[in-house]
Amino acid sequence: MSRAVQRIARSIFLLLTLTAVAASVQAAGSGIGVESAILMNADSGEILFEHNADAPIPPASLTKVLTMFVAFDCIEAGRANLTDHVAVSKQAAYVGGSRMHLAAGDLTTLDDLLKGMAVSSGNDAATAVAEHLATDLEHFVKAMNAKAKLLGMKHSLFMNPSGLPAQGQVTTARDMLILAHNYLRRYPDSLAYHSQKALKYNNVWTTNKNKLLTNCEGVDGLKTGWVCASGYNIITTAKRGDTRVIAVIMGAKNSRDRAQAAKRLIDSGFASLEEHRPVATILAENPVKAAATKKAAAKSGKKRVKSKSKAVAKSKPTLKSESKPVKATAGKKKAKDEIVGG
Repeated sequence: MSRAVQRIARSIFLLLTLTAVAASVQAAGSGIGVESAILMNADSGEILFEHNADAPIPPASLTKVLTMFVAFDCIEAGRANLTDHVAVSKQAAYVGGSRMHLAAGDLTTLDDLLKGMAVSSGNDAATAVAEHLATDLEHFVKAMNAKAKLLGMKHSLFMNPSGLPAQGQVTTARDMLILAHNYLRRYPDSLAYHSQKALKYNNVWTTNKNKLLTNCEGVDGLKTGWVCASGYNIITTAKRGDTRVIAVIMGAKNSRDRAQAAKRLIDSGFASLEEHRPVATILAENPVKAAATKKAAAKSGKKRVKSKSKAVAKSKPTLKSESKPVKATAGKKKAKDEIVGG
């Protein structure tokens, strides 16, 4: 074989190898099962992984991170205080979607409202904060967009402080990462709000929808969100040892997929930093066995139905059993409250 032929053969082999690697990375990205995702080493600012990170998508309740950012800016500038008493308006109390259960006329503190945003994903809390810090919602939203522009969120536009569906309200996974990274660098103590797992207000308990707080090592924030137009979103952050990572997942099909995708990114990110291997490679080596998961879930569901049927057959009608429809109704109301937000 001539040298010229050998060079051509080597070139073709190199091209095929690079093509295979690119295909592998692309497959790993799409295999994460969400619309878009991005992962950062928060300490160095290095992007460890991204998939479709600049695709436009509604932010949903991730918007509240920006609302809290603006609120902390106001506090730092001396224009507000955590102990400020805030009178809750009818507009704030009756806003739809997820709530911390404010009532019109309540007098609460700005600190409690920030907890209501971070833990309960309260649209009522976000509205009350915006009304307290600005002359009206329109002026507060202008401050939000000015902040976003200052941070370099080039593809985001916000129309309200809560993330409720609004025409033109849009962001990207990359912009949400920029927001979260700057927010945590500027106000690291804000994690005390975002890591809180439950909140009681007006005798109603609400829980943090970020399930990774309890099942992923080192996770201490940050925010979940959901609206029909986007699917299930999350900004999550974890610290292990001296290293912190931030992951953004946008457009998961359900809350379980959202948590699973975020956990895979976080775990793969730390493994990448420890093993000095690409996150995409680690993800590809550990694919989600969707079929097995669905089969197991279906099997588990059948067992629960069967067990419940036996229990019902054995039980006798009592006053206690007659209270079950009341519990079911309460559950439906809770689900309705959480339609937009968590």
